[in-house]
Amino acid sequence: MDPVIKFEDANFYQKDNLILSNVNLTIEPNEFVYFIGRVGSGKTTLIKVINVEIPLVEGEGYVLDYNLKKLKKKHIPQLRRRLGIVFQDFQLLTDRSIYDNLNFVLKATGWKSKAEIKLRIDEVLERVGLTYKGYKMPHQLSGGEQQRVVIARALLNDPEIILADEPTGNLDPETSENLLQLLKEINENGRTIIMATHDYELVKKFEARTIKFEKGKIQETDNTQEIDFDALRL
Repeated sequence: MDPVIKFEDANFYQKDNLILSNVNLTIEPNEFVYFIGRVGSGKTTLIKVINVEIPLVEGEGYVLDYNLKKLKKKHIPQLRRRLGIVFQDFQLLTDRSIYDNLNFVLKATGWKSKAEIKLRIDEVLERVGLTYKGYKMPHQLSGGEQQRVVIARALLNDPEIILADEPTGNLDPETSENLLQLLKEINENGRTIIMATHDYELVKKFEARTIKFEKGKIQETDNTQEIDFDALRL
């Protein structure tokens, strides 16, 4: 199988500022990959390049066989529909129920059948353990439950890759662990997961392939136990 993500000699910019240089990275189908590093080290920048929020201008890049250098604007929604995004700050619509939050996304991505929409929403809420919470408003849920809604939202269009940017950043340790267990289960069911995180206790407890971002470069880490996490916290 072809890699789901591949970069060769790529340089990533935020406006005119070079954030990451000489990036060579290949991610295979069904991998679980951590991005770790200090704030501002480029983790979110790379996620935004994958999601085509930031253009790739130097080097080669492919996401799900789309050439990022040659990707036409009209094809960006097609690529994004195959990606699921999980944010740290939830970004739920506070004026409508959980069901209506998910309904909004499906309608925005072309779903029309009310019966199919209801079935899909029921499926993803069950998948994240919120079967009977669809009628509630976001403020009526705990932080952990709201993040599960965000994961449900990311799963709606059955994406091949889930990009999770600091998904446990606002959660307590027990809730964070439960959330990571859920992401691991989703990964075991055949999806690639990329998780940018500062939660190094989770990285140590749930080992997976780890990419370290430091001084404008990325570095593959063979052994999680050898990482100097304290240095990354400074």
